[in-house]
Amino acid sequence: MAESIAAVEIRNLVKEFKTSFRRKPLRAVDDVSIRIMPGEVYGLIGPNGSGKSTTMKALLGLVAPSAGQCSIFGRDSMKVDSRDEVGFLPENPYFYKHLSGAETLRFYGKLCGLGGRELERRVSELLALVDLEGARDRRLGGYSKGMLQRIGLAQALVQEPRLVILDEPTAGVDPLGSRQIRDLILKLRDQGITVFLCSHLLEQVQEVCDRVGIIFRGKMVREGKLEDLIAIEDQSEIVLQDASPELLNQIRALVESTPGASVVRTGKPRTTLERLFLREISEDEP
Repeated sequence: MAESIAAVEIRNLVKEFKTSFRRKPLRAVDDVSIRIMPGEVYGLIGPNGSGKSTTMKALLGLVAPSAGQCSIFGRDSMKVDSRDEVGFLPENPYFYKHLSGAETLRFYGKLCGLGGRELERRVSELLALVDLEGARDRRLGGYSKGMLQRIGLAQALVQEPRLVILDEPTAGVDPLGSRQIRDLILKLRDQGITVFLCSHLLEQVQEVCDRVGIIFRGKMVREGKLEDLIAIEDQSEIVLQDASPELLNQIRALVESTPGASVVRTGKPRTTLERLFLREISEDEP
């Protein structure tokens, strides 16, 4: 029975903000509905100002909905206990730069009620998970942007949440740091943790998400499984390896002899600039 309960349920969410005197209120989110099941990685994508962050804040109970309802594992988001099993990494997290990585996690662990050996065990586990064991005693003032995002993700996991909410987790991070954060998201999915990811970087969402929602001007314009959304329905693809020119000509002739079918393009499959960059720097590492 518990498995049928959605990790996140947003139903007909509307959020309006008051503007200057006598003007109509600004509708930042307009009748948005999202359902995320346990263990899924869900990506909410859209341009800046589309309502992504407002939707997340409503889910976290940081802003009250003007209409509609949000729940986490069946509990109303406006109730404090709904956030007991939630970890959150905001877009621009604030850290005490004079603390080290380990001290930061201890601080957040104590806020969550941990202590003693259990806290030290959890600190060590998280530093290993985010690959910051070698920087555990370095002050955060000396961390790079990517390292700060990873320690931020670690603090979001201190209380072993069942749901992790990430708002632009790779904003301002270089490609190598972005890859490390995406690998962490995949690790969380492997552990059965539900991830709700908000981003405007489409390729990053494509690499980690099971389902995607596209929000624009406060409205959900498209939503569904990633493979269904990105498929070109009237095209099929065949990838050949070591195909001779003769074989390619035969395939092209066969296609052209079939009524209604046509060859759209031929050529070598392409990678992305980001993958090329990461591959090249990996090959040059000692």
